[in-house]
Parts: sequence; structure tokens; C-alpha cells
Amino acid sequence: MNDPVAQENLKAFRDEVRAFLDASLSPELRAAAAGQAGVFSEGDVARQWHDILYRRGWIAPAWPSEYGGPGWSPMQRMVFEHECANAGAPTLPAMGLQMCGPVLIGHGTQAQKDYFLPRILSGDHFWCQGYSEPQAGSDLSALRCAAARDGDDYVVNGTKIWTTHAQYANWIFLLVRTDPASRRGAGISFLLAPMDTPGITVRPILSMSGEHEVNQLFFDDVRIPVSNRVGPENEGWRIAKYLLEFERGGGAAGGRVARVMRRLYEAEAMAQGADAERFREPEFIKRRAEIEIELMALEMTQFRSIAASEAGQTVGDAAASTFKLVAATLFQKATELAMDVLGPAAAIDQRAALEGRGPVIGPAYAAVPTARYLNARAMTVFGGTSEIQRSILAKAALGI
Repeated sequence: MNDPVAQENLKAFRDEVRAFLDASLSPELRAAAAGQAGVFSEGDVARQWHDILYRRGWIAPAWPSEYGGPGWSPMQRMVFEHECANAGAPTLPAMGLQMCGPVLIGHGTQAQKDYFLPRILSGDHFWCQGYSEPQAGSDLSALRCAAARDGDDYVVNGTKIWTTHAQYANWIFLLVRTDPASRRGAGISFLLAPMDTPGITVRPILSMSGEHEVNQLFFDDVRIPVSNRVGPENEGWRIAKYLLEFERGGGAAGGRVARVMRRLYEAEAMAQGADAERFREPEFIKRRAEIEIELMALEMTQFRSIAASEAGQTVGDAAASTFKLVAATLFQKATELAMDVLGPAAAIDQRAALEGRGPVIGPAYAAVPTARYLNARAMTVFGGTSEIQRSILAKAALGI
């Protein structure tokens, strides 16, 4: 950005965001965000931060102003993301604001936009994503959850798995097979349903880090109105691929890496004695520097993507896959480093402290890193495995 006026305006915007975060992030919210081991903040924390951003008009940074967004440029959105990470703000669930909302803006009917978008913005609707199935994860086009047309309804039967925050959600968007004779991506439709619809059962799945973050859902003769279908029947795969561009974008994951690195410096400032010595070991210093260099490279790649976006180009599968692949791998490296520097304290089960049922064993900063490391193993799986991303990039490079 070589325009001095634009640079000055961006600096003023950054100062405005910093002032807002300083005034709005209570010590309790900062502490809750610092103790977050999973991908997103827990329900009550997320709702509290959502409401603060909603009242400020900043809850949907990427939405156009005509739909309730702030009308920010891509560069402003990146500044906002970075400042939230640096301030230690809670990480909001992405399913409504970053996935379902953009899909409705791009593919929904006017009636769907009028009804759903204001409720996504306000937080009245808390969404979850019904994509993966036991036999259809990264190979999502192999899904079997079936929807049979019956008058003005679809009757849905099947199961979805790894459904994040379904225990909090009151709405779900899901992919279903509406043409049983179809193969792969053909014959799939995109539906919306309230979670209290009869026949939907939520079964919790505890991760190896101890969080109840994901669930398995069962659909038994669940009736969903045809009016809740987004896009034409049997064309849901096209919409699903559109949504994945938002899910695989690297901005949020890059912010998560920045948060982990910032907390490493905070831990170093708190460490004493033998704990402090581990932060001064050459191997630790080398690994931290390597991660910070890779993070800078990721951010510069994002700047190039922003330039393309401001020139009217779409991000596309290849760029989104690059961000997903690099950011997920980098996040795992950062969480591994944060755990390793704990030394013997990394082997302690801190679940009681994380759930508020007991004190932290060892230094105060030892509560979260191991749980976050374990949770981060899923980063290279959800949203399309790293192998899938490499396949997409190889096809793009080969032009096939």
C-alpha cells in the first residue's frame, strides 16, 4: 500500500480497533479466551463477545454493508483479525457468521435472507454445520444422509459426525442426498433446519484433550420444509464448494497462531527458575523464530490475496487450500512448541483447572498448552485434510 492517505486512514482504523478492544475486553473475557483449548470459545463466552461486537456493528467483518456488515475493505478485515488476536479476544464460532451467512448472501432467496441474516447477526440463531459423516469426511461427496421429498417437506434420515457446538446450536445447515441414484457430488442438496425439530438427536463426543466440542447427530424421519432448501434441488455440491472457500481461508487460523505465540511470550515473562531456563534454550529460540518467520510469510501471502480481492478477483480453491494447509500445519507447530517448553508440567492432566474445579498444577501458564496441543491435532483433518489440500493444489498446478 503506497498511497500515503490510505496508509494514514488504515492507521487511524487500527487505532480505533485497539481503543475499542481495550475498552470492551473485560479481564474475565480475556481470561476465558486465554483458557480456550478448543477451536472456538465456549457457548456463554462466545455469546457475550458476540453481543458486544453486534452492538458496535462489527460482528460480521466480511459481510456487505447492505446486509448488516460494516462495509470494511479486505485490508481492514485483516487488521481487525490481527488486532483481536493481539488483544486476546475470544474466538467466535464460524458456522453462522463466516459460513452460513455468506452462503445465504450468495445463494439464498430474498425471503431466506430477510429471515435468517438479521438473526445470524444478532446471535439469536447459533448455527452448526452438518457436513461430515462416518464414511464421508474429506471425501464429502460420498455422503449418505438421505432426504426424500414428501409434499412440501423433505424427510431426512441418516447421521452427521464431528458437528462442532451442536450442543449449543439452535439451527443447522446440512448437506443431504436428494437423488439416491446419483453418484458423488451430483444429487446433493443444501438444507436449513432448527435443532429442536423432532427426530434430531445430539450425542456428545469428548476429544482426547477433554473438551466437549464435537458431537454426532442422528436424523430419524426429520421433516424439513422445502422452503428451507438453499439453491436448486440436487445442486447443493456447488454451494458446498462455495462455502469451503470461507471455511478454508487462512485468516482465522493465522490469528490463532499469533495468539499462541503471544501467549508464549507472556509465559516466558512469568517463568521463574528452571522453568525460565527452558525459554532460553537455543533449540526453543530457534523453533520459535522459525514459526514466527513462517507466520510472517503466511501473512504476506494473505496480503497478496487481499490485493487480488480488491482488484475484483475471487480467492478460489487453490488460494483457500494454500491458506488452510499452511495455517493448520503452522498452528500445530506452535502448539507443540508451547507444550514442549512446559517440560515435566506438560504431562499433568489440567482438566480440573480448565473446568474451574481446581487449581493449576505447576506454573499458572501450564493449564492450557497440552490440551490445546491435543486439540490442534484435528487442524489438519477438519475442513479437508492436508492430503486433500495438496491434491487440490496439485490439480491447480497441473491444470486438471
